[in-house]
Amino acid sequence: MGRVLIIGAGGVGTVVAHKVAQNADTFTDIMLASRTKSKCDAIVKAIGNPAIKTAQVDADNVDELVALFNDFKPELVINVALPYQDLTIMEACLKAGVNYLDTANYEPKDEAHFEYSWQWAYHERFKEAGLTAILGCGFDPGVSGIYTAYATKHYFDEIHYLDIVDCNAGDHHKAFATNFNPEINIREITQKGRYFENGEWVETGSLELHQPITYPNVGPKESYLLYHEELESLVKHFPTIKRARFWMTFGQEYLTHLRVIQNIGMARIDEIEYNGQKIVPIQFLKAVLPNPQDLGENYTGETSIGCRIRGIKEGKERTYYVYNNCSHEAAYKETGMQGVSYTTGVPAMIGALMFFKGLWKNPGVNNVEEFNPDPFMEQLNKQGLPWHEVFDKDLEL
Repeated sequence: MGRVLIIGAGGVGTVVAHKVAQNADTFTDIMLASRTKSKCDAIVKAIGNPAIKTAQVDADNVDELVALFNDFKPELVINVALPYQDLTIMEACLKAGVNYLDTANYEPKDEAHFEYSWQWAYHERFKEAGLTAILGCGFDPGVSGIYTAYATKHYFDEIHYLDIVDCNAGDHHKAFATNFNPEINIREITQKGRYFENGEWVETGSLELHQPITYPNVGPKESYLLYHEELESLVKHFPTIKRARFWMTFGQEYLTHLRVIQNIGMARIDEIEYNGQKIVPIQFLKAVLPNPQDLGENYTGETSIGCRIRGIKEGKERTYYVYNNCSHEAAYKETGMQGVSYTTGVPAMIGALMFFKGLWKNPGVNNVEEFNPDPFMEQLNKQGLPWHEVFDKDLEL
């Protein structure tokens, strides 16, 4: 029996539901829940499997979540709701005795701040309850950590330098749109940059450091240093790392729009008063921007995400680059969603697959790189995200 409950009916939730339904030999009972039940019903209709149950739930409300968990009795909850809701869902899992998996770490609503401490603090409670919590099982975080663990296991005695490189070379043919929830996306990009070097965190200005990086099948793209949550867990779990950085590509038009949004105050996350009611500017902006779920139909091009690693094997320095390229058109044809949602949703399903197969079970709170990467890497090739390796070439970084 593989009884799974998916929380979240956005682009990623849509992909997770499609992929879970495709693996019916493992996932025998499926429920999709979100704040708006009609969204869940529409996804189930698109999948064409009326056996998938749907429900309405407020993921900010622990009691509502517990009642739903006790009613459906899932063995695992896949949380693809908002990062603000991680802790309430984890709390509900503990109260109802349910295992947990997510794709992004918790962040508070009132601060653009990414840190695992809030979720790592749940480790002993999950361990004592005999429950497994799997954190950050998307692509980055997620596959980026699994790539790192795989490289360490098979190709290096010590990893010294890690650069995670994330390129979206796609075109959605909109003047400005974000590829996932605009509120989360804009908060992530506009915060200060940060990277790890020689045992310390180095802070930079927002998008201050950038350089061209050449991506397979894409070519050179200007890439910007960001802080990304998996850096925190990877330098903890691979203590030989001397430097770890995260790079992401942005087009000039996107950056111009982003600068204007910041300059006119629309990226603010605090409440303001307008016409006698309180609104959060970035939440209003989200309401008028294109819905990321609607971008897939006209999306062309591909993503290219991977890890560029330098380290030591048997006393000699070597380099390794492992990556996936994902076609937006192919993702849309399969799931109705664009490649950014696809690259996050497929790994979430594979993580759940690892859990139900008994390969990733460890009471407590775990990041993905703490598990055996080999069966996960095997499933990436089978489930639509094949990976490629380049050995001992110039990493550019």
